[in-house]
Amino acid sequence: MSDTMSRYKPFPIALHWLTLLLLIAVYACIELREFYPKGSDPRNALKSWHFMLGLSVFGLTLLRLVMRWMNPPPAKAASIGYWQGLFSSVMHVALYALLLAMPMLGWAVLSGEGKAVIWLGLELPALIAPDKALAESLKGLHEIVGTSGYFLIGFHALAGFYHHYFQRDNTLLRMLPARG
Repeated sequence: MSDTMSRYKPFPIALHWLTLLLLIAVYACIELREFYPKGSDPRNALKSWHFMLGLSVFGLTLLRLVMRWMNPPPAKAASIGYWQGLFSSVMHVALYALLLAMPMLGWAVLSGEGKAVIWLGLELPALIAPDKALAESLKGLHEIVGTSGYFLIGFHALAGFYHHYFQRDNTLLRMLPARG
């Protein structure tokens, strides 16, 4: 595999890996809250960080989509067949949908519960009017989609490793920073 291969530009690479770090933090906050009693300060702080980081993922994803529109991704490896390319495209659409839908659902849940939605110290407007029943339904959907996120993200990572170690193409390398 040559260093002159088609790869992403540095800014989209940085946004990709920053998104991953934020997602790790979002999932860690919501999972770690379970170690603290309901109503405790650490639990509430973790939930607040979960909300703020989730909204940051939303903003970063919007930026990534603008960047992708302005700078289309580099060509895929020639060894990738039609079905693999199609599956890759469907997977990317699903990942972007996850990255946009999850924060919006969380925002709607907080709005429906009548709670303030705070992001970096700013109070954001409510997405929906207070409605406890709707908020509870949206919360269930948020949890289901969040669980599917583990699988989507995991499968995305496994596909990159598969391409790198078994197909030996540039799929993973084009999203890694260039050496030297």
